[in-house]
Amino acid sequence: MKNERLIRIRTAEGTLCGSLDKDVFVFRGIPYAAPPVGEYRWRSPKPVTPWQGERDATAWGAASWQNRQYCMAVGGGDPGAFSEDCLYLNVWTPETEPAGPMPVMVWIHGGGFTIGAAGLAPYIGQPLASQGVVVVTLNYRLGHLGFFAHPALDKEYASGEVVNNFALLDQIAALQWIQRNIAAFGGNPHNVTIFGESSGARSVLSLFSSPLSVGLFHKGIAQSPYALPDLPREKALANGEKLARHFDLPHATAEQLRALPADAFWPLESSLANGPVAIAGDRVLPVPMLKVFNNAAQHKLPLMIGSNSDEASVLSYFGVDPALIIRQLRATQRLGLRMKMIRLLYDGLYDDDKLGRQVARDMTFTAMGYIAALSHARKGIPVWRYYFDYVSENSRDLYPDGTWHGNEIPYTLNTLDELTTQMGDRPFTAGDREFAKKVSGYWLNFARHASLFSHRLEGEPNWPVWQPGTDVMMRFGETGPTLRLEKNFMRRRMQLFRLLMKNIVKLRE
Repeated sequence: MKNERLIRIRTAEGTLCGSLDKDVFVFRGIPYAAPPVGEYRWRSPKPVTPWQGERDATAWGAASWQNRQYCMAVGGGDPGAFSEDCLYLNVWTPETEPAGPMPVMVWIHGGGFTIGAAGLAPYIGQPLASQGVVVVTLNYRLGHLGFFAHPALDKEYASGEVVNNFALLDQIAALQWIQRNIAAFGGNPHNVTIFGESSGARSVLSLFSSPLSVGLFHKGIAQSPYALPDLPREKALANGEKLARHFDLPHATAEQLRALPADAFWPLESSLANGPVAIAGDRVLPVPMLKVFNNAAQHKLPLMIGSNSDEASVLSYFGVDPALIIRQLRATQRLGLRMKMIRLLYDGLYDDDKLGRQVARDMTFTAMGYIAALSHARKGIPVWRYYFDYVSENSRDLYPDGTWHGNEIPYTLNTLDELTTQMGDRPFTAGDREFAKKVSGYWLNFARHASLFSHRLEGEPNWPVWQPGTDVMMRFGETGPTLRLEKNFMRRRMQLFRLLMKNIVKLRE
């Protein structure tokens, strides 16, 4: 069958015609919900209208409206065509009729909920799929199209039924599509792993916290989720009215809001945005994600979670000035003692910028993994923690503080070869590729084998489940391409930061 360049698969909605990517079948631009346009803007995703004949599935679907230049600079590349009609996913499968159903890995892209696309080079599913899994990537609504609240829209819902997190509903709709159709691609609908980075990782944790996602996935991987608080619905409503006034609609109706051009939202200044977080208080996310995890009320499913050594590389996106954090702490009298403790925990580091960079990294990112792991461990649910500190061999002079936010992705998805043209005179080496193979091997083994009864992930070394007593996590790449189990990593910092989080990590006003 693989001698054929095109492959046809029958789904619940109609027949798809895909193609061959090296040794893997790929189906691009599959609609998983109806276009959210016109009267369907700011509504729950609607079913796809079935089609007759064959639908071409060899081209990427459009991404949601966004800033192309910013995505190319920090989001992984050119996101391609834009449209409000953006609810498309892609599937890579090594076999359509395997001996047994294969694990399914569903990638949710990051980008602060404002940029990104499922077809970007770092997210290509072929390398993982060639190892015997089915890989799905998806587009979803971004920015104001994905997260929005306004009193005029509230009137369309019964009490307690209001929806504001349309992007999360899109992801849920994609998971529902997977439950209906993935068996036709050789996938196992009873072994679905959701994974993502940055806002994609926040999506994973939000789906762990949403009552609407129950039964749609079976485990999750959160790469560099940040600990910024979700936006209260009351503030989102005020933001929505502020946005309407910006468009000279002080008494806006739902019809007037839906008549605004789809491309009018992404260029707006940040003061009109909801921030790189979900909205807490609607039907999708009734309780803020952090509160859900602090109460150990999340879905009881296996989780892998971790972050990178230089997450501060992205802090400007969140409006965080590392040096300012330290100056604010020093100026706040009631935090004076804690400031002394922080200096001790960071070996007496007195440079405000360097100290702030590390404190902000750990408060915003490292602590999120610790909090989630504690919550899982309280309920006896398997969780694995990691810390990623590997930089490609030819680029180490460019990254003196470690691994930037997002730079672990081509290692976890094993897509270094997809980025060759972007590397210029600093190509990836054989050592980089061997390290990516080892790292992605843990991701694959998690998808294949992790269950509620797991005690470790197979690899070199074997990776034990994290427990607060033993506190053993995986450190990727501290001194070159090494994999090392580390005990009590940043333990005292994490304990302190659980108390400080509300004081240090804030959304830009």
